[in-house]
Amino acid sequence: MLSIHYGDRDDVIYDTSTFFDYSYSPSWLQDPLSQRIIKSIDNGTVLGANAIDTKVLGVIPPEKLSTGTKTLLLMLFMPQNLYNASTCGDNCAYWILRIASKHDITINLYHMMDFGKARFTVRVINSGQIVHTMDELVLISAKCLREARA
Repeated sequence: MLSIHYGDRDDVIYDTSTFFDYSYSPSWLQDPLSQRIIKSIDNGTVLGANAIDTKVLGVIPPEKLSTGTKTLLLMLFMPQNLYNASTCGDNCAYWILRIASKHDITINLYHMMDFGKARFTVRVINSGQIVHTMDELVLISAKCLREARA
């Protein structure tokens, strides 16, 4: 299940890009789900453990992947940590839900991420509520974000 905390927490990994650079394993890129994420978010094709062919940047090392992709890969392979998912665009929302269907993950947000029109299950840590639609999540997240800024 996906759990979301809105606002600051002491145990959040905020700089997901740097954390990824020092934590990832080249074997992560051999995983089929990783390759689908890289293709979807960065329009890249994994050539090997240390090379991704992208339309915009050419062949890059994993350290040059977008911060959103890096954060998703961290969620997939190190789900025990709490990541700042505000480093991800809404194009990552589908993948966050997909990863959360494989194992429990907790993310931190400073904005309302759009999880789309389909039903989902999300626990909002701030309020303890479980939501299943964006309509429900928007109301709760707006309140949590206002309280976090107060």
